[in-house]
Amino acid sequence: MARLVAVAAGGPAGLAAYGVIVTEPRYLRSLVSTVVLAAVVTALTLVIATIAGVFLQRNRFPGRSVLVAMLTFPLAFPGVVVGFMVIMLAGRQGLIGDLTRLVTGERLVFAYSMAGLLTGYLYFSIPRVILTVMAAAEKLDPRLEEAARSLGASSWQVVRDVIVPGLRPAFLSAGAICFATAMGAFGTAFTLATEIEVLPMTIYTEFTLRANIVVAAALSIILGGITWLALALARTAAGSSVAASA
Repeated sequence: MARLVAVAAGGPAGLAAYGVIVTEPRYLRSLVSTVVLAAVVTALTLVIATIAGVFLQRNRFPGRSVLVAMLTFPLAFPGVVVGFMVIMLAGRQGLIGDLTRLVTGERLVFAYSMAGLLTGYLYFSIPRVILTVMAAAEKLDPRLEEAARSLGASSWQVVRDVIVPGLRPAFLSAGAICFATAMGAFGTAFTLATEIEVLPMTIYTEFTLRANIVVAAALSIILGGITWLALALARTAAGSSVAASA
């Protein structure tokens, strides 16, 4: 990290190299796209993984172990494999394209756009959050929910006032890791990079195609700083929530 800082500040512009992220529209657009994509992935992942995780933790049924194994299977895949999966699903010869062509006469292709990258990021983010939510849901005290229902709380009120607050530390920690992973993920973006402009791809382009090592180092530090800030804020908030609940 110290070497990256030195390289970025050692160019002709000095420390002003870090300002390129806001002075150059292409870099700023890449940063905004990356942050927005990571935030959307985090929000959708938390919703989907919470519903699935709580359900799987509290229900026993035939095939449950197989289902949990399938949901966590993407943890074994590198980003390039996930990107290839998205191409097989929503690429020019993908399954979704074949189905939409049969129904509408036109082939729907979105693998090489932000929608395709969102699909890939969700695929490898959900398993991580599901495992965290399942572990946290196991520790929830069912007597609190029973007490809330005995006082007339509806199912939605129990979820809002008992389950969600009880899972808040897990949301913060898992959400922060999900956000950080989506910010820095490269393999999937590299595989689907036809129409995608996110910060990891911008850094790669500056370093390999333009030999612009100073800007690549500055963008790397900025990306790392944003990710570190998200993790630090999550740790602080999770610590506060744990202390408050205690």
